[in-house]
Amino acid sequence: MVAQVAALDHPDAFSALTLVGTRAVAPGPADDDLPDHDQATMNRLFGHPMPDWSDREAVADFAAAGAEILGDDPVAARAIAARIWDRTPSTAPAVQMANQLGMVFSRLDCAPRWRERLPEIKLPTLVVHGRRDPFFPVSNAEALAREIPGARLLVLEEAATAIPDAAAGEIAEAMLTPGQRTAQQ
Repeated sequence: MVAQVAALDHPDAFSALTLVGTRAVAPGPADDDLPDHDQATMNRLFGHPMPDWSDREAVADFAAAGAEILGDDPVAARAIAARIWDRTPSTAPAVQMANQLGMVFSRLDCAPRWRERLPEIKLPTLVVHGRRDPFFPVSNAEALAREIPGARLLVLEEAATAIPDAAAGEIAEAMLTPGQRTAQQ
């Protein structure tokens, strides 16, 4: 979402734009024509208890459980959570929770809306999205690709919210060939 606004406000700073697992509206309720988060998934995700944020293993377990709920790789999520823990200079629970959950985004003022400005993006744009994403269903990516002139959509059939390492080559190839249409379009 930040990249969309940055490309709109500072187009000369970009040579191309790749949007991954996102939508054209700010956090909060989706527009009527866009699917919102899968409610059953969100209930499961936010219904399990928070970990002891001062315990590295509990935090890694929490991340793995969340990844499994979202359809992502729990082993990879556990490793990422451990790396985030290890790189964070403080083990204070509040600091660890903020780093792990990205709480800063819940405080962003996402006004004014930018969806209506998407047709102003003239950069070569690639929209990448997981077919199985319950957080932002794939129709959100389809809307982005439709509303940004010339944008290409690459749907990763086996992906959910996280991009699998195995898809890196396919994404890189699509990024490096901005004038060509992707196989998924």
